[in-house]
Amino acid sequence: MNKYRIGLIGLGGMAREHIRWMNETGRLEIVAVSDVNADSMKLLGDRLGIAEDKRYAGFERLIRDSDVEAVVSVTPNNVHADIIRVCLQEHKPFLTEKPFTRTFDEAVKLLELYERRPVPAMIGFSYRYTPAFRYARELVREGKIGTVRSFSIQYLQGWGAAIYDAPYTWRYNKDITGTGTLGDLGSHMIDMARFLFGEFEELSAQLHTFIPERKDAASGNMTRIEVDDFASFQARMTDNAAGVFQTTRNAVGSGNQHEVSVYGDSGTIYASTLDPDRLIWVREEQPGQLAKTTLEVPGRCKVKQYDDFVALLEGSVPDGFPGFMDGYRNQEVLDAVVRSSEGKRTIEL
Repeated sequence: MNKYRIGLIGLGGMAREHIRWMNETGRLEIVAVSDVNADSMKLLGDRLGIAEDKRYAGFERLIRDSDVEAVVSVTPNNVHADIIRVCLQEHKPFLTEKPFTRTFDEAVKLLELYERRPVPAMIGFSYRYTPAFRYARELVREGKIGTVRSFSIQYLQGWGAAIYDAPYTWRYNKDITGTGTLGDLGSHMIDMARFLFGEFEELSAQLHTFIPERKDAASGNMTRIEVDDFASFQARMTDNAAGVFQTTRNAVGSGNQHEVSVYGDSGTIYASTLDPDRLIWVREEQPGQLAKTTLEVPGRCKVKQYDDFVALLEGSVPDGFPGFMDGYRNQEVLDAVVRSSEGKRTIEL
């Protein structure tokens, strides 16, 4: 089987995970890299055996390199839109990290380009590939818990809590991120709701910044935080299912706790990243008698993100694939959350 030649943009910590995932497919070969940090470029360029003339300080040259068949972008939010724009202009397939863009205005401009000339694209909503979530989607679609009436989704991390005195980083810089916890973790919650239940119809939100300043490790100065570190919202989906969402980095004791509870007329499903190969199914086994069963996720639900990316490059779009429009719709909902919180009102989508 042939290998696809990949240009990798962004060589920070998360890039190493993407490199490992690409290697696992046996179908993707990194032939060019780009990063603004020369030390990172040398370190990973040497490790990957990338030729010197394929190490680009500017991502535009990498995308335009005729040896690069597809692009993988693992960068901070402020360059997502520019990278996607050049990929669209060059008609180069790509996989980009979430959130789709920093602002909805950026997303609208990209949609105009995409509609004129669509390009195969994957957005990095990686939790679609958590086996328990995929199995939950299957059970919901099969009607195992009847009509879904409500659900709750939360994504909790604890590393930003006050007791840890986490320093100021780019994730707290509004010019780079657009939003804080909302865009970082909340975008995954929004995508999970769309993956499981369809589109958002309306929502009402609150954003908060509980820790108003943090120490900049480089300067030693305290820096004001202009993005949220807690987000919560309620939403109504297309099928009238009501959803409750919360996310924060201040949840002491939570490492990477992304979980979904789905409540239907005849049962409940609970799935979590804390136990990705199992889920809990509650149902009435006999009249008046509830049964709570832990189900092992079947092998068909253990799909890898980069296997789907390879499938995209080969011309197919697998079920549940997070494509360009999923990124766009996600950004539309993120924007509605911000507008709802600022205006203290319900937003219709």
